[in-house]
Amino acid sequence: MNDPESRLNATVPFELAGRRFDQVLAELFPDYSRSRLTAWIKSGDARLDGDTVPPRQLVRGGEQIAVDVRLEREIGAEPEAIELDIRHEDADVLVINKPAGLVVHPGAGNPAGTLQNALLHYDPRLAEIPRGGIVHRLDKDTSGLMVVARTLRAHTSLVEQLSERDVHRQYAAIVYGAMIAGGKVDAPLGRHPHDRLKQAVREDGREAVTHYRVRERFRAMTLIECRLETGRTHQIRVHMAHVRHPLVGDPQYGGLLKLPKGATPDLVEALRGFRRQALHAERLEFQHPKTGKTIAVEAERPADMENLLLALRADTRAHAG
Repeated sequence: MNDPESRLNATVPFELAGRRFDQVLAELFPDYSRSRLTAWIKSGDARLDGDTVPPRQLVRGGEQIAVDVRLEREIGAEPEAIELDIRHEDADVLVINKPAGLVVHPGAGNPAGTLQNALLHYDPRLAEIPRGGIVHRLDKDTSGLMVVARTLRAHTSLVEQLSERDVHRQYAAIVYGAMIAGGKVDAPLGRHPHDRLKQAVREDGREAVTHYRVRERFRAMTLIECRLETGRTHQIRVHMAHVRHPLVGDPQYGGLLKLPKGATPDLVEALRGFRRQALHAERLEFQHPKTGKTIAVEAERPADMENLLLALRADTRAHAG
């Protein structure tokens, strides 16, 4: 067995008498996830008065706890020298501005060249963090901000913040149609019944809520701001298609390219050259896992979206009056 990274020692507080051993460990060592602590109990790395006991063992208070911290490589991805656009960095977290086209995790069809490979090259210690520190994801062709945990404490905290909906995630999107006003889409999402690569609004799906507001209207399209209350796969893309305002450049949920009637040549060129969903994660706000302070990071819209907006504004002016 590998030598432990460190040893944690504690005395069971008497106010926790009658609680289960795994619950007591979670209370005393919040830097580590419950699943990791339970695994250490079962392997004998977490002991009560020197003995290996089951996770459900009840404590009486006053016992001595010893935990051998063993951090093993969590993932099999290899480091790759891929440039990262880092917008915030400290010892506990990174905030990355992901470009469109970069896949987050290795998988079928993308065994390498992903954000995870890049992160492992930047900080090899991330191999010891679940999923290489990645606690949420963006679709391949969505650009913008992602937070990455660099320690187990940060990973546990950020996963909890996400599950409690305490992470503020704001997106900019360009959708088809001249929207009149903002609103809320509250429609549960699940796997598409006929296409396993897609999501769909389903009565038996998981709760999904997206808030949106209009930022700028054009003749046949609208720039909107979206805020996620939940974080389901493809949520904004499916929700906006559900309210009949699919994202520009999203063939998976929006169908074929739609050119506005009488579009200027510049707009036609910009739309035909825009080959991804017009979605950018522009603002990310969360509590720092160690200090508790609010971390707020913003990322400007990328050049391809800005160029499309310029063409939309020019087209709108050309048809005014």
